[in-house]
Amino acid sequence: MDKQVFHLVSPIVRRNAAYAIANAPEGYRCELRPKTRTLAQNDMLWSIMTDISRQVDFVVNGALVKVSPEEVKDILTAALKRETRMALGIDGGMVLLGQRTSKMTVKQMTELIELAHAFGAEKGVQWSQTSLGRGL
Repeated sequence: MDKQVFHLVSPIVRRNAAYAIANAPEGYRCELRPKTRTLAQNDMLWSIMTDISRQVDFVVNGALVKVSPEEVKDILTAALKRETRMALGIDGGMVLLGQRTSKMTVKQMTELIELAHAFGAEKGVQWSQTSLGRGL
């Protein structure tokens, strides 16, 4: 038996999942977890990160500079968890550790998008259509 994923959206799907569990080989495991972020959320998030990276300066090594969309994501995901995690780089320096968005639930991703919109609005970011959820 290969990996099976059941999105619990109807009684029939739930019955199929229960049947698969009842007939799974010994040693298999079953995992129930919230749905992870949607592709539309992911697309919107990266549009937002791009808008912010193009329009907002961040303090990096004591200087105001533009950062990449990936670095904006790292900064905002760290803020979302309300913690700062840093690691020593392999050749010195510090590395800010963010959170992986691919593992976020729909709710967590919604919270990150809301945080990013609030941060961007505070900084006067002019949003692209996809950052507002239009044109997706």
